[in-house]
Amino acid sequence: MITTIFKKSSPINYALVGILMFLFFSLSQFTLNTSGFKVFQILPKTLVLILLIATIIVTNFITKKNSLSKDNTYTVLFSFLFLIFFPNLFNDPNLVFANFLIILAMRRLISLQSLKFPKEKIFDASLFIFFASLFYFWSILFIILVFATIILHVSRDYRNWVIPFIAFFAVSIVFIFFALLVDETLINQFLLKIDFCLEINYFKSIYQNISFSLFVTTALFFMVTLFLTLSDKPLIQNSSFKKLIIWIFIGLIIFIVAPYKNNEVLIFTFAPLAIIATSFLESIQVKWQQELTLALVIICSFFCFFLSYKT
Repeated sequence: MITTIFKKSSPINYALVGILMFLFFSLSQFTLNTSGFKVFQILPKTLVLILLIATIIVTNFITKKNSLSKDNTYTVLFSFLFLIFFPNLFNDPNLVFANFLIILAMRRLISLQSLKFPKEKIFDASLFIFFASLFYFWSILFIILVFATIILHVSRDYRNWVIPFIAFFAVSIVFIFFALLVDETLINQFLLKIDFCLEINYFKSIYQNISFSLFVTTALFFMVTLFLTLSDKPLIQNSSFKKLIIWIFIGLIIFIVAPYKNNEVLIFTFAPLAIIATSFLESIQVKWQQELTLALVIICSFFCFFLSYKT
């Protein structure tokens, strides 16, 4: 039944996910926000909600534009489900901003396979990544994917290798100028974020451990199935799925090196996992297996959301 609803690309499906996103976001603000909800927070909280919805829309756009799925709304649903796995990220605007900018960068990189305007796409992607690093420093590691994409598609033109460095200097100049104009301490605040920690024993409670384990199990399931079927993917999709795999691995590295570890840092893996999960669901020919797979992900995400009340 659930797969039947989202099997088609209908405005009703988008509206349904949008309403659910609003309800779960609102619920998290009134129940998980230990500092209490203040009137002056309405505008920034609304902006975070808009960015979360925009994240889902752009992820779905990447899927459709690059023919990574059929005409359905599974990606929209999976994006929403992964976002509510760790609802505390709703109170971390820096992570939400950084992730949104990374998704915009990935939109440009995945579309690079068309070989249209490669230099503009490389520059735009690099720009988005470096701006994302201003919100969450370690998202700068996604610049690795820029160079990986250059290797996959346009490595012969030496100018393409220089473009990311031009974008780096452009963002640096803009940031320094802004800091000197508004608040010089912003530079020191940013430099203090350049830190890392390789310790994994960060869980504050067993509930966070359970949520982490369920998400990792879900992610591993979809990743393993992709590795097993990658050679069967159409040639036009193959390079895109390779980029999704690199995207996830970079997200995991960010989680490992993050100085202040929490489940919410895994947000950088949500978008590619949603696309991979959609591909897997479409590949299943047996109806009940489709329903079971989607039902299990829904149960896990809802369980983790409400489990967060106990953290």
